Amino acid sequence: MMAGQLSIAKALNGALRKSLESDPKTLLMGEDIGKLGGVFRITDGLQKDFGEDRVIDTPLAESGIVGTAIGLALRGYRPVVEIQFDGFVYPAFDQIVSQLAKMHARALGHVKMPVTIRIPYAGGIGAVEHHSESHEAYFAHTAGLRVVTPSSAHDAHWMLRQAIESDDPVIFLEPKRRYWDKGEVGDSADLGLHDARIVRPGADATLIAYGPMVKVCLEAAAAAEEDGRRLEVVDLRSLTPVDFAALEESVKRTGRGIVVHEAPVFLGMGSELAARLTERCFYHLEAPILRVGGYYAPYPPSRVEESFLPDLDRVLDAVDRAFAY
Repeated sequence: MMAGQLSIAKALNGALRKSLESDPKTLLMGEDIGKLGGVFRITDGLQKDFGEDRVIDTPLAESGIVGTAIGLALRGYRPVVEIQFDGFVYPAFDQIVSQLAKMHARALGHVKMPVTIRIPYAGGIGAVEHHSESHEAYFAHTAGLRVVTPSSAHDAHWMLRQAIESDDPVIFLEPKRRYWDKGEVGDSADLGLHDARIVRPGADATLIAYGPMVKVCLEAAAAAEEDGRRLEVVDLRSLTPVDFAALEESVKRTGRGIVVHEAPVFLGMGSELAARLTERCFYHLEAPILRVGGYYAPYPPSRVEESFLPDLDRVLDAVDRAFAY
């Protein structure tokens, strides 16, 4: 079994292996995922063990990859697509939002679309252009898609297996700068695919994050404790559907909420979360729901990306502003 300390990369590899073993209709598709094992080695060893008809090296054609996956799903297969880097998904955007997301509704529920699209996303690895983008809001805005992102090895393993088992299309966003972070992987999933998780209890303010920013918020909470502030950290895990019940319970209890993500603040996930929590928690709030994120600018060259990405200091600055009201 998978129990034990694993990197997120190894946990994902194990999830793919288990999915291939458990269902002969599951197959993997993507650029360089076979013999190379993927640029991040997430699919390492899988083609050797399951064959080239189950782990398929595709041409460099994202629209063709996703279009083929849709056709395979229509014929009863359960394809898992890898987009090599976040910024490469745009050629497939039309297939995803115009076809994949809408097929189930167009068929009045008679046609299932069990396609999982794995996308390494976000920055922090010193990559070149189009390799560090956070475009989760595009997909979360599209009705018909499920959008999820893990922040730990345990969730990476079990959420990917749950995504592959889903009969709905799932955009599975993998925080690439956390691939080598290690953690305990339990022997069973302890939450549903779309449940939020409290990763650090607190009483004075709620930090809401997902993917790569969960670790930053945990570091901020540890630093804030030295000043006597007990910050609760909630890992959203699912961007659509959102576990608003868990968020509402936390924010009502703490009276303050701060949403943190790498994507630009303008029209990012934080906008919807802040608006919805303000509506639901208005009479419990001690301060407005605040947002911390990237700047409204194209992702910068790698030598200055640390100035673009939200860090501990920017999160703590928002905490100070929340307590200043």
